[in-house]
Amino acid sequence: MTEQKPAVVKPWEGRFGRATDDLLEAFSASVHFDWKLYPYEIAGSIAHAKMLGRQGLVTEEEARQMVAGLEQIRAEIEAGAFSWDPALEDVHMNVERALAERIGPAGEKLHTARSRNDQVALDTRMYVRDATGRLIADLIGLREALADRAGEHQDLILPGYTHLQRAQPVLLAHHLLAYNEMFKRDGERLRDLHPRVNVMPLGSAALAGTGLPIDMEFVARELGFDRIVANSMDGVSDRDYILEFVGAAALLMMHLSRLSEDFILWATAEFGFIELPDELSTGSSIMPQKKNPDVPELVRGKTGRIYGHLMGLLTVMKGLPLTYNRDFQEDKEALFDTVETLGQILPLMARFIRRLTFKADRMRAAADDPFVTATDLADHLVKQGVPFRQAHGLVGRLVRTCLDRGLGLVDLEEAEILKLCPGARPGIKKELALGASIQARVSPGGTAPVRVKEALAQTRMELEAEAHRSGLHPGPSGRK
Repeated sequence: MTEQKPAVVKPWEGRFGRATDDLLEAFSASVHFDWKLYPYEIAGSIAHAKMLGRQGLVTEEEARQMVAGLEQIRAEIEAGAFSWDPALEDVHMNVERALAERIGPAGEKLHTARSRNDQVALDTRMYVRDATGRLIADLIGLREALADRAGEHQDLILPGYTHLQRAQPVLLAHHLLAYNEMFKRDGERLRDLHPRVNVMPLGSAALAGTGLPIDMEFVARELGFDRIVANSMDGVSDRDYILEFVGAAALLMMHLSRLSEDFILWATAEFGFIELPDELSTGSSIMPQKKNPDVPELVRGKTGRIYGHLMGLLTVMKGLPLTYNRDFQEDKEALFDTVETLGQILPLMARFIRRLTFKADRMRAAADDPFVTATDLADHLVKQGVPFRQAHGLVGRLVRTCLDRGLGLVDLEEAEILKLCPGARPGIKKELALGASIQARVSPGGTAPVRVKEALAQTRMELEAEAHRSGLHPGPSGRK
């Protein structure tokens, strides 16, 4: 982005006796970041110009000149040939001034029946709408990576953990599909935003609407909005859609951080469950042997960054009276950074997952813990009519006995188990094997192979349906 600073006359200078102080100009300018809204500023302005012509607020020729001039400006921006002027403060004034320079007095009529207040509301709604669609697509890619790796490892057993202590054996596919469920909810949350994001505010003007004969419904149709705002004051001051979006992003980042933490632990020598891909890892500047899990560590670290954006936006909004306040300028950098951060992370994590090597022997060895099937013994007693609390106590005492003797459950003879656990039946030793424990977890959503196979099939069906969706997010032009 190139910048220059010629002398400019601000549209409000008629009211003031002195020029704006240089320090205030530098402090209040936002064009160095809100220029990113230019696709939406141009699209919204084109729709507005067409509406002004249809309504007779400008001539048809003036409307045509406006549209042609705006398209020229868009081409210049995309070619990197447009000069952004910080003295004009923001993307809106820069585009409007450039239009007037290109087409003359007709360009000065573009601002008829609108304000920067409803312009920025329009632009950010369109930005969030597009960003949501892109992130939903990226989430599908991440979920596909998890499903594919789960499909490759439907028989691989590892310990499931509670309190980071070995708890019960599970299938790796079951573990990976747990994250699929989290990311599925994240996609649903993003998709659920659409009805509240896709509301057209242009025509609210500064706050009270306008007395000019505008057609907001026409502009809404041109830009792909479902409806127009019901209240002009809310139209210019609502930022709920940004807060909802960043809130959904914060939840998504939390899930990504949890997944990252699993990978970080699994990559340690103490766990040794995975081998990091060389091309997605880094080494140490001093220790030649190191391979560091930079991808999941950076994802874990950037989670706090998105949390900070959410808390910052909530704090900005909490004390603002109706309607527009300049504080709203603070919403954009947080929004842009959230979108850009997730736009980097989701494809990168999908690639990271696809290139991981899972170490079956280490996982199986860890799952073969001396007491990892203790709950299976308690379940066996319950099936024989022993109340669960009594069964829990019996097995707990048996575990204590084994610990005192330096043995595991599988080391005991079946006769000893039957003696120490009244109610147990012959054949119990077979039920305490890892494979038997996994096979027994047939409750809905359980880790039994039959259930994991069903879950994987359901996931693939859902992903295929989502991949074929027509989409909820028209692009900047309003066309799908």
